[in-house]
Amino acid sequence: MNTHSKFTVQRLAILGATGSIGDSTLALVRQHPDRYRIHALSGYGRVDKLFELACEFRPVRVCTSLDNQQILQDKLHSANLDIEVLAGDDGLIALASDPAVDTVVAAIVGAAGLSSTLAAAKAGKRILLANKESLVMAGELVMNTARQHGAVILPIDSEHNAIFQCLPQSVQADNTAIHDGRHGIRQLWLTASGGGFLYKSIEQMQNASVADAITHPNWSMGQKISIDSATMMNKGLELIEACHLFNLPESRISVVIHPNSVVHSLVEYVDGSFLAQLGSPDMKTPIAHALAYPERIDAGVSRLDLYQLADLKFLAPDLDKFACLKLARMAAQRGTGACITLNAANEVAVAAFLAGQIRLTDIAKIVEACLMDDALIADFDQQFADEAQGLARILAMDDKVRQVAKAKLETLMQTVADA
Repeated sequence: MNTHSKFTVQRLAILGATGSIGDSTLALVRQHPDRYRIHALSGYGRVDKLFELACEFRPVRVCTSLDNQQILQDKLHSANLDIEVLAGDDGLIALASDPAVDTVVAAIVGAAGLSSTLAAAKAGKRILLANKESLVMAGELVMNTARQHGAVILPIDSEHNAIFQCLPQSVQADNTAIHDGRHGIRQLWLTASGGGFLYKSIEQMQNASVADAITHPNWSMGQKISIDSATMMNKGLELIEACHLFNLPESRISVVIHPNSVVHSLVEYVDGSFLAQLGSPDMKTPIAHALAYPERIDAGVSRLDLYQLADLKFLAPDLDKFACLKLARMAAQRGTGACITLNAANEVAVAAFLAGQIRLTDIAKIVEACLMDDALIADFDQQFADEAQGLARILAMDDKVRQVAKAKLETLMQTVADA
């Protein structure tokens, strides 16, 4: 029997192919070569890895940083590979909107992934979304654009994918249906592992090294996401993302710490039911769900052993120790301008911590200082959802916040030096 005839082969563009989400996605492509073809790949800093992936998957196009473009072109030429090499944000946008691409895996970390995610939405693509910052910074704009142009957004963060799986099919198809009373959805529950500092004191967080902070008990992630997990900013960003994905205010999205990382999130219904998605902590599960949706494919992950689940824990987050989560809720209440500020200030602060310039607990201080800055607050009420001008305003606000955050970083470092 010819199994190839059973499927319509999806042509993928993986943006952020050299990161952990890219690794998991490509592992699934290797496992299901009859279903998926790689049309385009991007990777910025790790040019050697991108070259190796290009040799393996033979995409039509690749995209890297402007600094690495010529290096990659020379490598591909030496390997006798005729692959187009694009660069920079324009290159990412070209990959995301390529007419030959069916599905875009948006896995670039941080604000750098926004423009290409929005371009994929404008092009009506099927978007597997891991770049939470796109919705944190521009949730209303991205979701409106996707709706207008017929794009489909499927979340592949494990928590959002879990919620998606536990929602009625009509709500999966149209998030405005979540307000249809007949579905009886009361509350969404995002689970959080608590990171590496769950059982440690604030003092231990203050004294944490970079090596301490990037070590996660359950998940293998990149440095930036690992730091966000340690401060629980990651969960704050996911809360804001969930507001846009599922069309609910932050007051109807709760966060519960679940150190086991077995229950990936839950939906609470008005009849007292909780529906939860369980699985081993492996990103291939949510990615496989989104790749094959509405079908299911083998993800090649370890099966969950129910007989070993004798001690599942659920805890309330400590908002004094994990101040970033509290700040994210404040930003969600205040709107897009505050969310842009939260994200940009956090990226500046995390980079400073990774560079050894500040303490882990200083990240929240810099973010809070930016959220309280009068010059930034004055810009919070701009119209960021306008399709013609929204992206330019968002990027301008993002740049302004970064300048303010760097100034506050310098002040903090000087204060510490003078003490």
